[in-house]
Amino acid sequence: MLLCSGKIPSDSSMDRGDCLSLYMMETSKKNFPVIGIIGGGQLGKMFIQKASQWSVPVNILDKDEHCPSGVLANRHLLGSITNGDDIQQLADISDVLTWEIEHIDVDKLIELKAQGKTIIPDPDILKIIQDKGRQKNFYQQHQIPTAPFFVAKDKYQAAEMLAKTGFRKMAVKACTGGYDGKGVFITERHAVLENPDIIPFDGELMVEEFVPCKTEIAVLVARNQKGEMAVYPAIEMEFDPVSNLVSFLKSPANIPYHLEVRAEQIALQCASAFNSPGLLAVEFFLSEENELLVNEIAPRPHNSAHHTIEGFFTSQYEQLLRVLLGMPLGATHLKMPCSMVNLVGPETGSGRYRLRYFNELNALPGVYVHLYGKEESKPNRKLGHITMVQPSMEKLLEITQKVRTLTEIEIIE
Repeated sequence: MLLCSGKIPSDSSMDRGDCLSLYMMETSKKNFPVIGIIGGGQLGKMFIQKASQWSVPVNILDKDEHCPSGVLANRHLLGSITNGDDIQQLADISDVLTWEIEHIDVDKLIELKAQGKTIIPDPDILKIIQDKGRQKNFYQQHQIPTAPFFVAKDKYQAAEMLAKTGFRKMAVKACTGGYDGKGVFITERHAVLENPDIIPFDGELMVEEFVPCKTEIAVLVARNQKGEMAVYPAIEMEFDPVSNLVSFLKSPANIPYHLEVRAEQIALQCASAFNSPGLLAVEFFLSEENELLVNEIAPRPHNSAHHTIEGFFTSQYEQLLRVLLGMPLGATHLKMPCSMVNLVGPETGSGRYRLRYFNELNALPGVYVHLYGKEESKPNRKLGHITMVQPSMEKLLEITQKVRTLTEIEIIE
């Protein structure tokens, strides 16, 4: 039974019985249900930081003994997020399940749901989100505005189908497996028609007409177990051209009021269409013609809303906690203008690292450094973020410019 007090090997059936016994004793003394998170990355870590404030026990499943969430988790089950048996063991010691990454064994979650396990969001949503082709078809079926697209079984069929469209430039996306900017290839019509092998992905593809846009924005929506919804103000994003990761965001977004309202309406429409409690981060293109088009949706806490920790009355992590606990939703008002920059590993080199200007950053007023605790830096790997909060947009942009000169990640071995 002592094995249950820290890291739990997922391949020990004897330990599982002991852990179940301990789980039953623990939950009988708790005011809150035990939450199980599939995945142990930084999103889980920031969620547990909030949950610990209310003494809500949180278990995690992750194969990495040193994952960011591990040091804070009530129980860390060492196992694979794509293994149904390991997910079953997490379910056995948790009252409600959620996830912090999409690439998990969703079929096991659907099976657990059928058996009566509480899983938030509904795993049927994840089944759609995991496949970019199905995701786009879902938007189309529910009249959610999105860029023109088609789905092809492989790169050669994609070239044949492309010839029948008017697309001149396109984003080619692997239907499954893409994550954090990976699995996306921007190319020109003529290049694909001349040589389909230029597409670097095998298997099913979603090909989307490239949208020249003014900016990209995101809107976070929360829906609780009673069906009540709350929406956060739109944020404006800037992407790194190499990694395709969000490098900078600010809130409120610099868009006209009617577009802000329209973005919130579409985000709520998406949440209504999925019809499940949870968080939805809805990412938009704002075209040069001021048309808002849904790009992708993440059914979990999202990089585009880390700034809510310091900048809003209710952070995205507290909001998800409220949803999982069956509570009313929190206020989604902005405290004051805020922004965020990501801390990522340099494009060359891997190894142990440090944030070179850590002390200088922490000397700046209204600047909050979040380090995820990952042991090793890798090219373009997310290692942390910095949030800035200021009383005016002018002051915010001024200090953000200063912070962006101090984000160097230094490889130390």
